[in-house]
Amino acid sequence: MGNEHHTFIPELMDQEGPQPGPSWANPGWLASVADSEADLTAALDPTTMKLAVEKAAASAGKAMSRADIEVAAGDSIRAMLLVRLYRVRGHLAANLDPLGLSHRKEPEDLQLAWHGFAGQEAKEVYVGGVFGYEWVSLGELYRVLRQTYCGHVGLEYMHISDTEERRFLQERFETPEETIRFTPEGKKAILQAVIRGEEYENFLGRKYVGTKRFGLDGGEAMIPALEAVIKYGGANGVREIIYGMAHRGRLNVLANVMHKPYRVIFHEFSGGSANPDDVGGSGDVKYHLGTSTDREFDGISVHMSLVPNPSHLETVDPVVLGKARAQQAIRDDLDDHAQVLPVLIHGDAAFAGQGVVWESLSLTGINGYNTGGCLHFIINNQIGFTTAPKFSRGSPYPSDVAKGVQAPIVHVNGDDPEAVTFACKLAVDYRQTFKRDIVIDMWCYRRFGHNEGDEPKFTQPVMYNAIGKHKKVSYLYADKLIGEGVIEPGTAPQLREEFAAHLQEEFDAAKSYKPNHADWFGGRWAGLNKPADPEHARRNVDTAIPKKLFDSLGRTLTTVPADLTIHKTLGRVLDAKREMFDSGTGFDWATAEALAFGSLVSEGYGVRLSGQDSGRGTFSQRHACWIDQTTERKYIPLCQLPHGKFEVYDSPLSEYGVLGFEYGFAMADPKTLVLWEAQFGDFANGAQIIIDQYIAAAEAKWLRANGLVLLLPHGYEGQGPEHSSARLERFLQLCANDNIQVLNITTPANYFHVLRRQMLRPFRKPMVIMTPKSLLRHPRAKSDAAEFQGDHHFMRIKSDTTDIADEKVRRLVLCSGKVAYDLIERRDAEGIDDVSIVRIEQLYPFPGEALAARLAKMTGLEQVVWCQEEPKNNGAWFFVESQIEQSLADAGHGGMRPRYAGRDASASPATGLASRHAEQQEALVADALGIAGTPTPSSKKKA
Repeated sequence: MGNEHHTFIPELMDQEGPQPGPSWANPGWLASVADSEADLTAALDPTTMKLAVEKAAASAGKAMSRADIEVAAGDSIRAMLLVRLYRVRGHLAANLDPLGLSHRKEPEDLQLAWHGFAGQEAKEVYVGGVFGYEWVSLGELYRVLRQTYCGHVGLEYMHISDTEERRFLQERFETPEETIRFTPEGKKAILQAVIRGEEYENFLGRKYVGTKRFGLDGGEAMIPALEAVIKYGGANGVREIIYGMAHRGRLNVLANVMHKPYRVIFHEFSGGSANPDDVGGSGDVKYHLGTSTDREFDGISVHMSLVPNPSHLETVDPVVLGKARAQQAIRDDLDDHAQVLPVLIHGDAAFAGQGVVWESLSLTGINGYNTGGCLHFIINNQIGFTTAPKFSRGSPYPSDVAKGVQAPIVHVNGDDPEAVTFACKLAVDYRQTFKRDIVIDMWCYRRFGHNEGDEPKFTQPVMYNAIGKHKKVSYLYADKLIGEGVIEPGTAPQLREEFAAHLQEEFDAAKSYKPNHADWFGGRWAGLNKPADPEHARRNVDTAIPKKLFDSLGRTLTTVPADLTIHKTLGRVLDAKREMFDSGTGFDWATAEALAFGSLVSEGYGVRLSGQDSGRGTFSQRHACWIDQTTERKYIPLCQLPHGKFEVYDSPLSEYGVLGFEYGFAMADPKTLVLWEAQFGDFANGAQIIIDQYIAAAEAKWLRANGLVLLLPHGYEGQGPEHSSARLERFLQLCANDNIQVLNITTPANYFHVLRRQMLRPFRKPMVIMTPKSLLRHPRAKSDAAEFQGDHHFMRIKSDTTDIADEKVRRLVLCSGKVAYDLIERRDAEGIDDVSIVRIEQLYPFPGEALAARLAKMTGLEQVVWCQEEPKNNGAWFFVESQIEQSLADAGHGGMRPRYAGRDASASPATGLASRHAEQQEALVADALGIAGTPTPSSKKKA
């Protein structure tokens, strides 16, 4: 421990160096400072301790010789080391396992004998205010330490570096009036909540034999605990709670915490839907669904929502955090983070095993992602499906990952509902005070198998023999209250009978229940709708902006404040932008994007862009943030605009967690254009679960619309397999039922219009854009000022840049993205005048009717080619082939089929050799254009 105590103990430093004086002699001084390694070193300095003992003895009227004082000081030091070890390691001896099967070995250093106090229980020692004692017998000190740190609650908090946070938790844990105490009325309420939880599971088990419900059986103490979160949260300023949780206990939480009507849940168990018949959607199993409601405690109303989530249980974590952040923004709560509380309920194996848990935890406190702390509740069944903890993790607790963000962890025995409720009260108090994450690890058990149809004794016979003999929580707690005289012996059976009768009434009512509304376009979503049909979804809206706004945005984007010293290269970029606005020509991708963002903000919308390098842009193209070269002060031009709000954040190096966060943000706020940008499009596969389970399917499964935009840099420039493909084919394979939009755009103005269209249409659909790399600065990929104004709008199909009469076209080359410019350059260089190159800018919903109308005008058409840069098994070919064939038939070219021109099928997205890339690119372009004598990509010699 060295000499570091001279730095950390202001209480002992009236002058330079530790000086005895009034500060250390005040009551409680030792209790307050002995909470870290450095503090302990100073506080237990022998000289300091002797002076403290001498003063305390005199104050207490104890006559002590110098020799007695020296011995007493040594005893005090050893006693404080004992206290310190209980604060650090007492949780390892806590009585946490309801089944008594954990067989944890208690640390020897928690025993009096280890500290040299064997047989000295009656001896009095000076402890300077610990637990309110100045002098205390060793036996009493040991008893209080065991009672506090080794009972049904074990607290891990000494890993926290912040002294104030440690002292806060220590005081509430060690002060008698702050510990687990409830009034008789409070105890009765806890019992009623536990009985509701148990009887609900029993009722479902009787009525729906063999049906999966992933019951809470064994963890029912969570019900009163979550109600405590609402009650104490409301009293501490919380007005909204956003939950995300696993399957286990979800139906119970929906019914008994969220107050989703029992009859609705029973209706769903019988095969019905909770939504009107005309809403549509595929639906999902009951234990994936969510709901929202309001509950009131002590006159304070708290709005609650449970976010639906799939069987990838922890995927909901970042979604909840993103939604919470959006709700805080809507409530103007981003400074205090007091009104909106995210609560995540986890399984033990998932919390320890899923990487997205850490990706979500790591967002704690980060600018742009901070939610002011999340309350994590682990339903620790001590098993994951069929795997015991010792085979599923190498750490003592499933919660250990949370130590990485210095979150306190409260371990609690699930057979003690009062202790679990106390843990939640403490957690709310801590979160509302420090705005940081906190974890409750409730040790319980799973009375049945992974689901109610499993036989758990196949794999855990010892555990399940013990569970079979173990009393249910409500019976144990009722016995305790009877012993305390709080209730009569007949109270609990009466409560069970009354609640079972109520459930039967609700069950009978479910037979005639018929839902009359869906809630997905209420609240913040009011005024938006679900498109009536795909044709409705494809329609354009006016997206051009007036010249006055266009010119004003130009000034904002090119004016450097006088007190800002920008990089010289940025200066040249801004000079080029000024030239664009002065000449009205040459507008590049980044400027068009900034115009779209700025115009939306000026119209009152929000814009939120995040990604790993989004401020500058991966390719140094965006420069949304200007950094002062002397002070590193940030200046964001678009933040100077009135009405709306522009945000841009360089995210943590995470795809899964951050994309989930942005999806959650967009879920809550349809009036903000939310964009997530991959550093390279290839990296989106790190977030594939969010893409599959939420972006593509949530509207069909859960009737939840979303307007999130994915920007995925895509294009073959010879940079190798890791930086070429955003896996366009995967997104197209997910397309159905008008669920998402997939685009590969080639002009800045078209990009501008589609970003504005995303917000100006009366509905929201996720949008995936294959954004360019080389086209960011390509001389042909430019737009004129006029294309942003007047009657211009987004074009799903872009015509050839060369004016070729439709009737003259013999070969039509359809393509998407960057390859269009390679085709145009080669075609024009060869002087070919009967080949037209048409770009499909929106691949889904496929513009079949617009393409058919165009094809109908090409009366001399002989061949249609689809050209792509990607390998044949990648890219758009397998998706567009049938679409193009249908458009040909609709245009009167029945029997004509499109031909493929592109790279061979390949396991790797692209070659890593620049020379081979160039050869392949040249060959596929020539093949598409029908240039004779040029080998096709498939006939080229393979290295």
